[in-house]
Amino acid sequence: MSRLHSERHLVARIGWLRAAVLGANDGIVSTASLIVGVAAANPDKSAILLAGAAGLVAGAMSMAAGEYVSVSSQSDTEKADLARETAELATDPDAELDELAGIYVARGVEPAVARQVAEQLMAKDAIGAHAHDELGISAHTTARPIQAAMTSAATFTVGAALPLAVVLVVPAAWLTIGVALAALSCLALLGAVGAGAGGAGVWRSVVRVTFWGAAAMALTAGIGRLFGAVV
Repeated sequence: MSRLHSERHLVARIGWLRAAVLGANDGIVSTASLIVGVAAANPDKSAILLAGAAGLVAGAMSMAAGEYVSVSSQSDTEKADLARETAELATDPDAELDELAGIYVARGVEPAVARQVAEQLMAKDAIGAHAHDELGISAHTTARPIQAAMTSAATFTVGAALPLAVVLVVPAAWLTIGVALAALSCLALLGAVGAGAGGAGVWRSVVRVTFWGAAAMALTAGIGRLFGAVV
């Protein structure tokens, strides 16, 4: 007698994990870079806090709007494909049966078995079978615009709040170094957490995220120093 066992696959996290990592990473990098750039041009703490706070609000709203629009476009495409597939199933079910069976044959299933599987799946849920095996749409990967927007905005806010908190506690003379070190530490931790949640290699993710974060802060610091000297 065969035993059934449940498995938890990491791909189920791909929707919210992508938005969460992107939001937090962008919040840390963009706000820390903005603070470092402004600090290089004008070390006044009030101006730095104002710029950082404005960057937090603007960035969170931008992330939410951007994620909602982009994921909504994906959702619209999925709905259009499903509507087209539903119409084809209604007008020519035999051709759709052949098409589904052909997909299984291409994967290595014997033609007779492939047709039997296609018939059974279409008898139970025809559009579900075609959505999964023909269109590549599943419950794990389907677009969720509101979830993506809210996750990105929330995690951006949390990420952006970290360098702002450093500005409040670090003396002005050490502000640039303090924000940079804190941001890189948080990015490394974020990379490790994101890689662990997604089942990916930790060190590669940590190196990747800290490298680009350091590059962004170095560039904005250079620009801030340049324009500060000019002004």
